[in-house]
Parts: sequence; C-alpha cells; structure tokens
Amino acid sequence: MPASRYSVSDVMTHTAVAIGREASYKEIVELMNQWKVSAVPVLEGEGRVVGVVSEADLLPKEEFRREEPRLPDQLEEASKAGGVLAEDLMSSPAITVHPDATIAEAARIMARRHVKRLPVVNDVGMLEGVVSRSDLLKVFLRPDEELEEEIREAVLTDLTPGGVSLDFSVQDGVVTFRGPLPDRALVPLLARAVRAVEGVVDVRMELDGAIPAGA
Repeated sequence: MPASRYSVSDVMTHTAVAIGREASYKEIVELMNQWKVSAVPVLEGEGRVVGVVSEADLLPKEEFRREEPRLPDQLEEASKAGGVLAEDLMSSPAITVHPDATIAEAARIMARRHVKRLPVVNDVGMLEGVVSRSDLLKVFLRPDEELEEEIREAVLTDLTPGGVSLDFSVQDGVVTFRGPLPDRALVPLLARAVRAVEGVVDVRMELDGAIPAGA
C-alpha cells in the first residue's frame, strides 16, 4: 500500500497566533475573537510550547460565576475560574503533533483527545505552526484528476504488476471501479489502498466477471 504523500506540514497554518505565560484573560479572549480561533498555544523562551489555552479553559469563569462546584469532576474546571493569566488557565503539557505526522495521525489525536486544534512542534518542542480540523479537511479539495493520477501510478502499479488494466473513474472524490477483475482476492486490497489516498471520499466496486484466485 502506498504511503500517504500528505503530512501535517502540507496543510497546517504556518503563521500561528500564540501567547506568553503572562497574557491576561481578556487579552486571550480578544485574540481568539480577532483571529477566529478556538485555542492558542502558550510559549516561553524562544518559542517552546508549554501549554494551550482553549475556549474550554476560559468558560469555567462564566460557569462558576454564581455557584460553587458540586461534583468532584468539576473541581479542576472550577480552579481555572479564578485564573487571570495564561499560566493559570492553560492546559499543560500541551497536546501537540509533529509536522511530518500523517493527516490520519493528526485526526486520531484530535478525536481521542477531544481537541479542535493542535500546535505543530519540532523535535525540541518549538512552535512551527498550528493545524485545525478544517486544515485536515483540505485534502478533500484535491481535484479528481489529481486523485485519478495518483491511483493509477501509485496504487494500480503496485497491486497489478502483471499489467492488468482496470477501468475506474473519480467523481467528486468517489472512486468507482468497473468491469472485470481477474483476481477476486485483490478486491479488499484494492479498496483499502485507494481509501488510503488522501482526498478519496469513498470507493465503489462495480466489478463483474471476476475470476476466483487460483482458478
């Protein structure tokens, strides 16, 4: 199966909005509103990421404005209600991703950690950019012609070394294979390999006359 050609560095925002430890609550809110972002990394020194302040870190100030926390799991959130500086509000250590991570890896981190944005850092933790959920979706903007070329050159060349010609088309990111396939065992391998191509929305098999393997 061909390796993905796309990584986080291909889709991330390289000019990232960031703050220092001493940024005030109001400054953070104003910055998020100005740049239309849901979280900002917190930096120290030459640009090392030490935490992230998100909307979720800011909301306890409103949530516990008039009432005290009643449940044990509210205590951590309530402790941020009195925070006025980024160092008091931030979630630390920051959940980050490296620029050479695949799009799929970044998506898994976001899903498992329930975050919308990830600071992109190098090997020593220095900020290089930010990647968001919307950034990860950019791969689905790839033209059908580009997807077709990659499937033909990177997928079919590997899976059909004997020169088997397969008829397929790409429409709005959906790849449809038609006609005969000499080896039925190739169907799941082919579908899996095509789905691994960044930007493919779905794979459909409309094959006929397939000959069972070994026949």
